[in-house]
Amino acid sequence: MSTPPDRRFERTGGTTLHDGRVVHLVEDTFRYADGAEVRREIIRTTGSVGMLVHDGSDLLLTRQPREAIGRSDSLEIPAGRLDRPGEDPADCARRELTEEVGFAAASLRPMLTFQPSVGILDETAHLYVAWDLTAQRTDSGEDERIEVVRWPVGDLEGALEQVSDAKTIIALQWAMIHGLPGV
Repeated sequence: MSTPPDRRFERTGGTTLHDGRVVHLVEDTFRYADGAEVRREIIRTTGSVGMLVHDGSDLLLTRQPREAIGRSDSLEIPAGRLDRPGEDPADCARRELTEEVGFAAASLRPMLTFQPSVGILDETAHLYVAWDLTAQRTDSGEDERIEVVRWPVGDLEGALEQVSDAKTIIALQWAMIHGLPGV
């Protein structure tokens, strides 16, 4: 049996290639324990949140255009980005919930945290389950074209068949395994 390679590394430098409003593209250099150096292009973000929202009988999903993948009708859980480094993900989730679906949640429980694409992206996504809803709308100030879609909580498999978005797939599968609190 062979000895696995030493995978320890340290960042030794980097260059900013693009500094945008939402993403920052950098080329960083790393040195491994054996002395080998590599360069990696990395997209840096402030992170994101997503919420599996339900009112006891329906999920509240969103349908919106996603220009990056050429779709005008992507079905997803409500979600958004943390506006600044260090922003509390639960506070962000509460804000996005009122902006995207027009509700506040008295009950918001962490579901899980994951990294969507570890080869090129440093993003951490925080997923929540939200219920005990009351109507409350705030304006994001962004040009979002969001349609709220009600989907029966008893048809999680049907919803899963209609989505391609990773965070939504993860949230729906989590609900299929663990159930929805408050139902």
